[in-house]
Amino acid sequence: MSPADFAVLLTIVGSVVVFGGAAVLALGWAVRDGQFLNLGRGARTIFDADEPVGEPTDDVLGRGPGR
Repeated sequence: MSPADFAVLLTIVGSVVVFGGAAVLALGWAVRDGQFLNLGRGARTIFDADEPVGEPTDDVLGRGPGR
């Protein structure tokens, strides 16, 4: 194995370790912070009185309200 091949392999393995560790730390932070306690509330935050849950109000592909 040439020094260039070793450098590429070391860079790839190092990147996997660093990014994998960062992902594990981020997941641990999210669990400790309570981000996964109420997933339903987070899913409903995009809805309001103008667009209630379960009632589409857009006109995607010509299929709007009442069609």
